[in-house]
Amino acid sequence: MEHILRQIPAFEPGSVWLLGAGPGDPGLLTLYAIEGLRQADVLVYDALVSQEILDLTNPDCVLEYAGKRGGKPSAKQKDISDRLVALAKEGKRVLRLKGGDPYIFGRGGEEALKLVDNNIPFRVIPAVSSGVGGLAYAGIPLTHRSTNSAATFVTGHDANGKVPSVNWEYIAKGSPVIVIYMGVKHIAEITSMLMKHGRNPNEPVAIIANATLPTQKMVTTTLQDAVADLSNSDLEPPALIVVGQVVELHNKLGWFAKVIAEQNT
Repeated sequence: MEHILRQIPAFEPGSVWLLGAGPGDPGLLTLYAIEGLRQADVLVYDALVSQEILDLTNPDCVLEYAGKRGGKPSAKQKDISDRLVALAKEGKRVLRLKGGDPYIFGRGGEEALKLVDNNIPFRVIPAVSSGVGGLAYAGIPLTHRSTNSAATFVTGHDANGKVPSVNWEYIAKGSPVIVIYMGVKHIAEITSMLMKHGRNPNEPVAIIANATLPTQKMVTTTLQDAVADLSNSDLEPPALIVVGQVVELHNKLGWFAKVIAEQNT
């Protein structure tokens, strides 16, 4: 282990690491992530990063909150990017900690481009995306030989907070499994469009909140019943929506649900 850690590059002053915190479970952090947390002078972190992960920073690290939550007062992306540049120019080792993976439906690409424009050295530390890790903890394989050999990731809202203008017809007809990030707000419109373009109204759907955490909750339903079943549940966003036959495997593969049940007994 020490041999591996010694190969991790030093976190140089005046540089930025764009680091993914994963879906929530601190055990899913990479070794690079842990070293970054230990070495950083300043941590600029998102809303969905847990206190357990924040506690891994060194005692002298300054923590700056830069979370964005739908419908609530939030930091502007430009201000966050500008702050990363300013801190790096002060000679700080700046760790930008983002929920999930920095480049999967995050704003890591925009932040990286800002750093490039200002000649700030940076490194990207990938992470387990919730669309992969969250499904695994819910007992839903992203692909399975008997159900699907392809899957599609799509965001549930665009930069303006509306349903994204992707080709929903092609997605509905071409992808056996659809994983929708941040789609709860527009679930009625999304499920309606999928059925309009040929998806079976009885196709299985899972809605997963707090994926990988002890507070993980999941609603299993169908396309036609998803809106009503979600409304009648206590599940709150942010959440993943998974559409496809592979959802049915959670009945046999839901190992984490058993762990949670055992912990609560």
